[in-house]
Amino acid sequence: MLNNPARYSALIKAEALRLGFMQCGIAKAGFLEEEAPRLEKWLQNQHHGEMNYMENHFDKRLDPRLLVDDAKSVISLTLNYYPESQQQDPEAPKISKYAYGMDYHLVIKDKLFQLLNFINEEIGEVSGRAFVDSAPVLDRAWAKKAGIGWIGKNSNLINKKSGSFFFLAELIIDLDLEYDQPFVTDHCGTCTKCIDACPTDAILNPFIIDAKKCISYLTIELREEIPKSFNDKMENWMFGCDICQDVCPWNRFSVPNTEPQFQPNPQLLNMKKEDWMDITEDVFKTIFKNSAVKRTKYKGLSRNIDFIKTTR
Repeated sequence: MLNNPARYSALIKAEALRLGFMQCGIAKAGFLEEEAPRLEKWLQNQHHGEMNYMENHFDKRLDPRLLVDDAKSVISLTLNYYPESQQQDPEAPKISKYAYGMDYHLVIKDKLFQLLNFINEEIGEVSGRAFVDSAPVLDRAWAKKAGIGWIGKNSNLINKKSGSFFFLAELIIDLDLEYDQPFVTDHCGTCTKCIDACPTDAILNPFIIDAKKCISYLTIELREEIPKSFNDKMENWMFGCDICQDVCPWNRFSVPNTEPQFQPNPQLLNMKKEDWMDITEDVFKTIFKNSAVKRTKYKGLSRNIDFIKTTR
């Protein structure tokens, strides 16, 4: 296999866009020196709450060469999930926009495998692994190194042209490619809208999130009862939370996604407040078939609905 990094990179980026990805950037695989002390301090301060898996594979989180033998390149990709339509009843318990359609893990993994197959067929046999939010990869750090955007004060990756309503994914492969320039400019400036809008004060300082206070954590990750200290602070969210993204000025550039599998179940959007309050397990299974909401299970969603019902 002749080594032609510039040509290979151009081919990969073109195919990524053809597959429906919004952006594709490439960074050289190596140790994430800047992120190491930040991650260590965040864990030491117990900001990860019950997400004990964040303590595992510390070294692998910081060096993709420990995940893929002889890794040379980290290909970072984004996939838009911003919906064209949203829940109709303003009084209904709310679901984060990313969970409207099919589980993104399933959708993106399929696209990543297609991209990896393309690389093997068009460039030559490579070894690599696909990652979608389910393995020890610091995806925002790699996307920043790949020039896709900067990490905002709410800790989300932000792109000047498309905001932040997108998923992140990676292919880590043992092929040398042409690398993009890291994104070094912070375009948040003095804006603090995300910090000011968070009803639970989960954004401790710019870029530092206390997950234990985050509504997304409380409604998805937390397995115990939601602490009563969050009474009247959940803003009617029953799965996830979009507040810090909804108020971000950069998200005025968000456009509806064109991924058919992300199109929401019309029944979900049309359900009224009383429908959610009386939701049965059968209705849950129908609406959230192949959905990311299944992660919290019927029992978890019912717990969340009961909490916001009794505290509003």
